[in-house]
Amino acid sequence: MSETLRLGVNIDHVATIRNARGGGHPDPVAAALLAARAGADGITAHLREDRRHITDRDIDRLVAELPVPLNLEMAATPEMLAIALQHRPHAACIVPERREERTTEGGLDAAGQFAALQPLVEQLTAAGCRVSLFIEPDERQIDAALRLGAPVVELHTGRYAHLDEAERSPELKRLADSAALAAKNGIEVHAGHGLTTANVTPIAAIPQLRELNIGHFLIGEAIFIGLEAAIRQMRTAMEHAR
Repeated sequence: MSETLRLGVNIDHVATIRNARGGGHPDPVAAALLAARAGADGITAHLREDRRHITDRDIDRLVAELPVPLNLEMAATPEMLAIALQHRPHAACIVPERREERTTEGGLDAAGQFAALQPLVEQLTAAGCRVSLFIEPDERQIDAALRLGAPVVELHTGRYAHLDEAERSPELKRLADSAALAAKNGIEVHAGHGLTTANVTPIAAIPQLRELNIGHFLIGEAIFIGLEAAIRQMRTAMEHAR
């Protein structure tokens, strides 16, 4: 029997809805607390450079109020490093970021940006943050994560999620092979981006995966069935795969 697969819930898009009108409603921190009560193993929040959804105040409150670990997604910039070192979240996931993108569109080029990433990984690790690199399922990127000393990689599942079901097999194999390679080298493997209850089962069945981080789909489903029910349905789909 494979180990239990953890679920991290990303609450960014609760903040997106709040920021569309201004004010404080809906409150992403309240959503995070609700998600934790519903069975989320952790909360993910991406503090973007342009503050398009999560804000600095949200991070302050999440650090103070969460009963489960916080995974802070962050760009590899001096500003974000300083914020992470100030708050020292349980995990810091370094992601690529472009201001013009709607959402994270691909994995971090850990191999190409090795020299720039090395001091960030070292400083975050020294501060007690568990560093994760959000990368493509690619041997070169896994090798870079290993050389950087990152204990965790999160494999980008966006390409898999956006392919038609009949076309997914090669990408699923790439994800499975990359997860096996990372785990063989002592790296904990997570995955996320674009996952839904309709497509999560083959990903959740990859035995080396220890955590899935899912946000947009859960927040969207919450409009129709509520956040607790959406989380329960996702957990059921994940557990069915194991």
